[in-house]
Formats: sequence, C-alpha cells, structure tokens
Amino acid sequence: MVIMFFAIFDGILSYLAPILITKVGYSKTQMGLIIASSNIFGAIFDFLLAKYITNTSYRRLFLVMLGLSFVYPLVLWSAKTIPFFMISMFIWGLYGDIRNFATFDFVSRRSKPGERCQNIGILGIFSSLGYLLGPIIAGLVVVETITFLPFSLALSFVILSFVFYLILIDLSPKKDSKDYSHRTKYLRLNFFKEFGLLKKIGRILFPVLFFYMVLYMFDAAFWTIGPLFAESFGSFKDFGGFFMTMYTLPALLIGWYVQKITNKHGKKKTAYYSFLISSLLIIFVGIFKNPVLILLTVFVSSLAGSIAWPAIRGAYVDYISESKQYEKEIESLNDFSANLGYIFGPILAGLMADKVGISNFFVFLGIFNIIVVLLLFTITPKNIRVIVKK
Repeated sequence: MVIMFFAIFDGILSYLAPILITKVGYSKTQMGLIIASSNIFGAIFDFLLAKYITNTSYRRLFLVMLGLSFVYPLVLWSAKTIPFFMISMFIWGLYGDIRNFATFDFVSRRSKPGERCQNIGILGIFSSLGYLLGPIIAGLVVVETITFLPFSLALSFVILSFVFYLILIDLSPKKDSKDYSHRTKYLRLNFFKEFGLLKKIGRILFPVLFFYMVLYMFDAAFWTIGPLFAESFGSFKDFGGFFMTMYTLPALLIGWYVQKITNKHGKKKTAYYSFLISSLLIIFVGIFKNPVLILLTVFVSSLAGSIAWPAIRGAYVDYISESKQYEKEIESLNDFSANLGYIFGPILAGLMADKVGISNFFVFLGIFNIIVVLLLFTITPKNIRVIVKK
C-alpha cells in the first residue's frame, strides 16, 4: 500500500510535468532536457548515497522519501522559469533514488532466497497499479488548463502512503530474520577508494547495468511523450489516457507469473527475450495509423516488456543477497544506470519529437533496443558473481 499510493502520487505528477512545462512555452526538446535533469541529479545522488549511507534501513529511507514528496508538488506547481523547474527536478531525482534504495533493502530483508523475484514482481504489480491510476486521475481533472486541483489530489495520496508507512513500521519485526542478516558491516572507504570499488563492481555487472539503463530509456520515452502523443489523435477522445493505460496495465496481469518463468529459463535470459519481443512490437506503434490498433500493439508490447522488469530486478536482489558487504555499491550502480536511462530517454524523446515527429521516434526506439539486446546476448556471462579482487 505504501508503494501503490506513492506511485499514484508520482504517476499524477509524471503525467502533469511534460504538459506543464510545454504549456509555459518551452519546446519538446527543452522539456526533455528539463525532465532529464532530474536524473542527472539522481546520478550524482547515487554516488553520494553509496558513500554516506551506512545503514540502508528501509524504515528511515521511506520516511525521507515521503518527506521530500510533500515538497515536490508545491515547487513544481509554482515553477514558471527554468531555475525553478530545475529545483523541482532536483527533489524528484532525490526521492526517486531513495525509493529505489528503500525498495531493494526491504525485499532483501524480508524475502527468503527463493522468493525474491516473486516479491519484486508483487511490489511491481502494486507500483504499476499506482502508475495506471495516476494518469487516469490526472486526465480526469486536467481539461484545458492545469489548476492546483491535481496537485492537491497528489498530496492526498502521499498522506495515504504515509499512513500505511506507519502501519508497515508497526508490523515490521524489530530484528532481521535469519534468512537475511544485516549485521555485515559496510566498508567505510574514502572518496577515491569508494569510486574505485564502484568501477570494479560496475565492470562485473556491466551487461545487466546497461540493460537496466535501456529499460529505463524505453520507459522514459513513454512517460515523456505519451501525454503529448494524444494531441495527434484529436478525433479519438481521451486517447492519451488510454495510451498510458495500455502501457501500464500489463504489469498488473503478468507480475504474478514471472517467478515461474525465471525459474525455468533464468532471470537474465527471460529479461532479454521478453524485452526483445516488446521492442519489435513497439516499432509498429510508429507505423500504424489506426488508434485502436496502436492501443492493442502497445498493450501486447508492454505485456512482453512487463516480464523483463521483475526478472532483471530479481537478478539484482540475488547479487545483493550474495554479496551483502557490497549492497550499497550494487544498489548505487543499479540506480545510476536507471538514472542514465531517464537522462537519455527524455532528451532523445523530446529531440526526436521536434525533429522527425513522435511516430518516427517509436520506430527508432524499437530498432535501437533490438540492436542492444542482440549485442547483450553475446557479451553477458552465463553466471555473474560479485567477487572483487583486492
């Protein structure tokens, strides 16, 4: 419930942000750059969080995340110039990073080894439900101009998330279970040694880190262009809402079955093949002209892509649990790759939308992803173990 209500809050503001920025008068390219800045800040936070967090307890991290989320909509609403938009993106990037750290920590502490991928998938389902409802709620209250109403609604969902956070803390055991011991002390290193350790672990995890980045580029394109894509289908009422719904809905349907698939085929292979199919289908979104056909294509593409997310996240949880002393470094690199995806995704989406049109961007994105996945098949080791030589 904490994750779901927070995702509704973030989904509302994710839908509003590109519309709000372009309504002020900035181009799609400028809008993409502004949104990308949140993740430039996030990429910086990744290193700082890895350096200075000595106890990544989800109890503290979720609390900080919720505190920042009360501030973000107020700053975004009042923003009219680039400096104020940048401040709002700074807050967005920070609480997004903290949420990822907290989520991985929660799953690692509260899951048995054989259930991590399944539990990541379950959290993904509730997150997806939030991101499904968020744009719908925003679309219902945004007509011609954006008022403070959707922002106040977003804040109400933060309050609900906080209420369930208090319940979560009350239900959580005071000590960690035997399946996951957090008594392992994190390495306390200076700046240069920490950076060197991140480089070594980054080389080991490079294929899955790069794949994670591309996943987030793909996701960023939808959340950046999706609300604007509706404008090209003026004859199809509420196409924008339907478009985003078809993208987010499949995660609610497929997340329950990912564990069975990964148990049979492996987490990395499952993630790669499912994303390959998804990327192939998304090309046709840029080719088809019929709105109904586009919606069906987006749905099937997202159905395949929804398998990739919990599969690759389950692999990361395995790496964390097998190498507890490097937990904050692995989490930091994971989040750094996600931030890179959300840096490049909005920039490319905005630029391509201005230069060649929104439809052609989906063709470009699909072909690019296919090439990346085929390359990853050739360079990814069958087994990856985070073992750092001193």
